This record gives sequence, structure tokens and C-alpha cells, in this order.
Amino acid sequence: MRHNNATNPLGRKSAHRKAMLSNMASSLILHKRIKTTTAKAKALRVFVEPILTKSKEDSTHARRSAFASLKDKKAVHELFKEVSPKIIDRPGGYTRILKIGNREGDAAEICFIELVDFNTAMLGAKESAEARTTRRSRRGSTRKKKTETVVEGAEKTRGSKAKPAEEKSAVVQPESPDQSEPENKA
Repeated sequence: MRHNNATNPLGRKSAHRKAMLSNMASSLILHKRIKTTTAKAKALRVFVEPILTKSKEDSTHARRSAFASLKDKKAVHELFKEVSPKIIDRPGGYTRILKIGNREGDAAEICFIELVDFNTAMLGAKESAEARTTRRSRRGSTRKKKTETVVEGAEKTRGSKAKPAEEKSAVVQPESPDQSEPENKA
């Protein structure tokens, strides 16, 4: 039974486990996405999310506590310079675990753990979904653009009956009566 066992020891002594989680958290902050086993990713999420929450307030105490956990100057600098401004409005849930299958050698379940606000593929998909409108409005705007380019270009294109701009504006204006030739009266 697992009564009162809050942490997954991951088959390591406590010092090894802490060092491993610290290194994985530093790698996650520096690279924004790492590939690991699902058990390690779940343990890492519990380890790194309080550090990310503390990093929202840029103070000396927050930097020192982050350095005490991460033990890497570059990771702490990256955390407060790039990661913290992006997650400042997020109330929690800074990481995402994406399962990708089993490892071939020992059939361990493998996954990606990533920082949510840094996945450009998912953010791009979300922005394109927000920008998407109905088919009718998209279709109409494309047709207008095509006809404008045909008229502006003033060239005949395959299948269109557009005339050059000079022919369209070639409307003959009658001359004024005092400049016209006198009529012959026979």
C-alpha cells in the first residue's frame, strides 16, 4: 500500500532524485521542451510549477529561492528574463505533458513536457482558429482582391474580358460649338 507516500521516488535516493529534478527543470526552462518518461515528467511538474509561480515577482528573494532549487545561473536568468513575463497572467498550469508512445528498449512510456506559453505550433493553431471566419466572408474578400488586381493591371488575362485602362476611358467628348467646323449649306 502507498499510504502517506506523497512523492514518487523514481527508484533513486533522495539526493539523486533532487539533483535529477533540478537538472531537468533547468533544461526545461532553457529549452522550453524536453523529452522524458511520463513518471519523471509528472514528478518534474510538481517540482517546477512552484518555482515558476515564485518567478512572477522579480525580487532578490524570488531569484535566490529559484537559484536554490535550480542551481544554474543561466536557467535563473532565462526564467526571470523570458519565461516570467509570458506567464505573469496565467494563474497556474504552466506545463503541458504530451504522451508520444513507448520506448522501444524497455517499453517505458515517453512524453514531452513543455512550457505552455512557448509552444509555437499550438499557439499558431490557436491564433489561426481565432482569425478564421465563415466561408462566405472569406470567399467574397478573395474574389474582390482578384478583380481589383485585374482592373489595376489593365491586362487581358485568360478567361477575363477586362479591357486596358486607356480603352475604358476613351469616351469621345464633343468639341465646343465655336471651335467646330462650319457646316456646308448646299
